[in-house]
Amino acid sequence: MNVLIVAAHPDDEVLGCGGTIAKHIREGDRVHVLILAEGATSRDLTRDRAQRKTELSALAQAAHQASEILGVTSLTLHDFPDNRMDRCDLLDIIKVIEGAIAQHQPNIIYTHHIGDLNIDHRHTCEAVVTAARPLPNSCIKTLLFFEVPSSTEWQTPHSAPAFSPNWFVNISDTLNAKLRALEAYQSEMRPYPHPRSVIAIEHLVRWRGSSIGVEAAEAFIVGRNIVR
Repeated sequence: MNVLIVAAHPDDEVLGCGGTIAKHIREGDRVHVLILAEGATSRDLTRDRAQRKTELSALAQAAHQASEILGVTSLTLHDFPDNRMDRCDLLDIIKVIEGAIAQHQPNIIYTHHIGDLNIDHRHTCEAVVTAARPLPNSCIKTLLFFEVPSSTEWQTPHSAPAFSPNWFVNISDTLNAKLRALEAYQSEMRPYPHPRSVIAIEHLVRWRGSSIGVEAAEAFIVGRNIVR
């Protein structure tokens, strides 16, 4: 199968579905990762790429290193402004995703959940849903939404749709690959008990696993699944 991961920022792809990516690769599938925003300049009052040049370079390098650990087929990094994607024309984001779909012809797409706290995550989800609309003869059969620790669960109740997973992937055999890929993103990780710490993330995937009777799992919401 051809698989496309559409993530807003470097590290979202591993946080959301790193174990699933590694599992697809082990099963012989081709996994293409598309990361839309640069992931660093929101830490300034204005978007100052010159000031963050070293950090941006290190983050891009971390993304490539994480992809190598997981065995990703291809990685594409774009330059949408970090945590400012709501200032971009949605159509511009959609066109980038449509280009990736045309190039890779994915059977499955994984992306963010619409109820996420992070504005870039929500815009990414909206753009993917539009780009992956079920046109006649579409290659896309399955659309899945993932959770991102320190973002999805931080959304307040009733402010947006809750993340209530109904699709689980057993990653018992690829959990270590996910954790090693997260170590590549050292600058983005936080000390425990922050939810974006390696310990907390392992707790999460083990809890998702125990809820379906396996050692570790990643959880998703099904947006669409076409059986033919």
